[in-house]
Amino acid sequence: MTGRLEGRTALVTGAAQGIGRAIALRLAAEGAHVAVNDRIASPALDEVVASTGGSAAVADVTDAAAFAAVVADLEERRGGVDVLVCNAAVETMGEFLAQDDGAFWPQVDVNLTGTIVGLQAVLPGMRRRRHGRVVIISSVWGVTGAPRAVGYAASKAGLIGLTRSVAREVAADGVAVNAIAPGAIDSPQIEVDALDAGISLDELRAGYAERTAVRRMGQPEEIAGLAAFLAGPAGGAYVGQLLQPNGGVQFGSP
Repeated sequence: MTGRLEGRTALVTGAAQGIGRAIALRLAAEGAHVAVNDRIASPALDEVVASTGGSAAVADVTDAAAFAAVVADLEERRGGVDVLVCNAAVETMGEFLAQDDGAFWPQVDVNLTGTIVGLQAVLPGMRRRRHGRVVIISSVWGVTGAPRAVGYAASKAGLIGLTRSVAREVAADGVAVNAIAPGAIDSPQIEVDALDAGISLDELRAGYAERTAVRRMGQPEEIAGLAAFLAGPAGGAYVGQLLQPNGGVQFGSP
């Protein structure tokens, strides 16, 4: 790796598994100290902390006070957060009108509100230091929509508008805010999709692959590489952009 993040401190939310874990590992490989966030302490979180040589940052992203405390701790110990990756997300599947509030609204709370909480916590320090990078993980479903995943798709679409709006407010202060909308990624999250479809994971993988031009699912490491680019020096030229590493997915298909 290039070491382009040497001396930087990165905070990655939802980093105990999947895309978040891959991003944490990649940022650490490029020299960053990574604060690995997840909602609760767990062996999976401990493994990522050990693998990155970083530190644990346990907090629920929907709890503004708890997340602000994590950021305040990083301000004291590390001088602040240079890179924020908003990755924490939950997904439930089901017919829109049949989902009760307990299934629907937590997706909005975690995916959208949790990202707003993160931005509100880190942006003041970034603006004060006149440098920062924020990478927000949206989804192809936030672009195309997705039946039976309305709450997830709507919250991910909200992240696109959030990115484009906030980016223009803070760009002059040296803070670059951008979003990534991955296509179907082979991560633990696809277990929810397979369960809803009533098919095996292998059948789901084959179906998703068939809908792409590259005839395969994406890998978490591919998203991590893009996140690391946006987090680095060259990322400053990007303002409110939505990058879509989706393998050439057929429009309208997940």
